[in-house]
Amino acid sequence: MNDKKKKVYVETFGCQMNKSDSEHMLGLLDEIGYEPTPEIKGADLMILNTCAIREGAEDKVYSYLGAWRGYKEARPGSLIAVGGCVAQDAGESMRRRAPYVDLVFGTHNLYRLPELVQRAQGGEKVVEIFQELPDDLPETPVVRLNDISAWVSIIYGCDYNCTYCIVPYVRGREKSRSPESIFDEVKSLAQSGYKEVTLLGQNVTAYGHDLNPKIHLGHLLRNLSAPELESIKRLRFVTGHPRDLNVEIIDAVKELPTACEYFHIPIQAGDDRTLRRMARGYNVDFYKRKVDEIRSRIPDAAITTDLIVGFPGETEEEFMNTVRLVEDLAFDVANTAAYSPRQHTPSANWEGQVPEEEKYERLRFLNTVVGEVSHRINKRLLGKEVEILVEGRSSRGMNRLMGRTRTNKTVNFEGPESLIGQLIDVEIVAANPWALRGALKGAHGEHLESYISEDSLSSESCHTESETAVPVAIELSKR
Repeated sequence: MNDKKKKVYVETFGCQMNKSDSEHMLGLLDEIGYEPTPEIKGADLMILNTCAIREGAEDKVYSYLGAWRGYKEARPGSLIAVGGCVAQDAGESMRRRAPYVDLVFGTHNLYRLPELVQRAQGGEKVVEIFQELPDDLPETPVVRLNDISAWVSIIYGCDYNCTYCIVPYVRGREKSRSPESIFDEVKSLAQSGYKEVTLLGQNVTAYGHDLNPKIHLGHLLRNLSAPELESIKRLRFVTGHPRDLNVEIIDAVKELPTACEYFHIPIQAGDDRTLRRMARGYNVDFYKRKVDEIRSRIPDAAITTDLIVGFPGETEEEFMNTVRLVEDLAFDVANTAAYSPRQHTPSANWEGQVPEEEKYERLRFLNTVVGEVSHRINKRLLGKEVEILVEGRSSRGMNRLMGRTRTNKTVNFEGPESLIGQLIDVEIVAANPWALRGALKGAHGEHLESYISEDSLSSESCHTESETAVPVAIELSKR
């Protein structure tokens, strides 16, 4: 009998939820004799876990599949599978367009992956797309690709119907996991030595409203701060809808030592008319009050957001309202995107579509402002000591490590690999809009003034306050 495991290669597009789904795919496949491989050429099973949030996502999928066809032909008996949001949307049409694909499965039947793969191994061309999650959410095994920080999904789907968003169509309505199953998963992570857990959901702040009895995210955070989970040093959550962010959640973050002072609250636009057309269910003033509520209770909290430019019908003035909001609220980070029309969404067919050239001109301008605001905020940390969780090697250089602060800011620093997985204090010695440079202190090393050279500072785009603040004001006056 041959007990040698087969190899599975997974390519993941999209958000943390998709990455978490991929880890669960690996866990499920482990049960039928597959182990992950970083090399597609030697894979017996190739899985493309897809994201449908942007226009052109489907074309990107077929481009990848076209390349994968060669790997399949070079390795007789190997299989190609497609899962995720594009698969949920395209279904049988994907198999017709790419007949060499062996398996297409949706977001709602991921838990059935072992059976589906075994059917494909038997020569069947399999397409299975469920339209809804089962009433009793199945608990699925997981193979985690990180042994320091872990994702834990607590709610699936979204009950909002934003006019630009395909998520409710491909992910379904909201379904919360039981607090008991979440607790058990986090307890297992604690026993395995994990230091950080990020709670995930398309709308994580809506957690618990569909349970009986109802609870909310604040309750769950307090449950996950129990003594038996004390090895978990940090709890985070992403991403939530502003309407579902209540004072109980904010106070839980304020009061719990493990809860990180970090809130990702997408606003999407800084103009009331645009927000109404998006069907977001709030106006700018409502959102500002939420931000004020956070900052009044947790002054050092980091607040990040998502923004869409070029929504159908958006005028130049309405766009500039978004720019001014970025300046007024001073987000630590804003994830920006040009509006992308998606099939099955109302706004895709509206009149007043903004020309592509104008959308990307607005995006470039907004990104400049976002970067300048982020840079000013990050430079406030210069000379301060911050706690970071060291996650691994930095992409910035062979001798560098990277970690994140409690407020989710990336810090690169030079130090020994023995620090990976530890919580340490570093002094911030340089800052750019997207990352910080740290220097070890105390027991972990001497003050590393020698680490900072003219070349390293210039490569990380460090400027003076006046250099970053002036261009925004000038450009705003021009438009």
